[in-house]
Amino acid sequence: MTLADPPRLPVLVRLLPAGSYAGRSRMLLLRSATAARRTWLVILSGFAEPVFYLIAMGAGLGSLVGSLPGPDGVPISYAAFIAPGLLAASAMNGAVFDSTFNVFFKLRHSKLYDAMLATPLGPVDIALGEIGWALLRGGLYASGFLTVMAVAGLLTSPWALLALPAALLVAFAFAAVGMAATSFMRSWQDFDLVTLAVLPMFLFATTFFPLSVYPRWLQLVVECLPLFHAVELMRGLTTGVVHLGLLGHLAYFVVMALIGLAVAGRRLGALLLR
Repeated sequence: MTLADPPRLPVLVRLLPAGSYAGRSRMLLLRSATAARRTWLVILSGFAEPVFYLIAMGAGLGSLVGSLPGPDGVPISYAAFIAPGLLAASAMNGAVFDSTFNVFFKLRHSKLYDAMLATPLGPVDIALGEIGWALLRGGLYASGFLTVMAVAGLLTSPWALLALPAALLVAFAFAAVGMAATSFMRSWQDFDLVTLAVLPMFLFATTFFPLSVYPRWLQLVVECLPLFHAVELMRGLTTGVVHLGLLGHLAYFVVMALIGLAVAGRRLGALLLR
């Protein structure tokens, strides 16, 4: 390449519509981090919920339930069984609620994104920046909860070190899909659908009891839920039961993240550049 040749852009960037990506999504992260200094207590409260669940369910109900079969069939304590599920749910909740409620307010009410587009930023920069912040928030919850699990003696394998990057992938995928879904919402009443999707997953995607308690037809439904794959991934890593099937769970979230990011970028472009 000579000095006169224009710089070559990555293939994925060249496939995007012109003006949709300026490579400055980090500015959104800086803006979100600055704004979070005044709302740190709200962010911290999201970490407390899974810890309370672990204390109430693991220590309280766990004394009545006893042990449950782990990923390899070996019995483990009820606290060790539900802790990976709460870890996955913590990453999901932190990412989903940040990429839905906060994004909707900025998109529909404060018109913050319209102002951003008056700068060199493009809609894909906005999508990546907001998803990245939701990822950091979900990762913060996950790392804090992993610390609680370690202190409580619920991490029994060196493979648990990989639970944090796995939780970050889970958070990224949920944030991407959450932001894509938010771009279709028209009013605050639509957020009832977010709760309708998140709460049943939290309760029934094997967070608190094994898949075997369901009839076979319902097992097939549960196995399609994103949180089920997150729980299985976390449970395998934290208990040291690592097998090739975990790669399938990882692939599920890679595809989920790519689809969510593509839809979010295009929808923001359609909403903000019309």
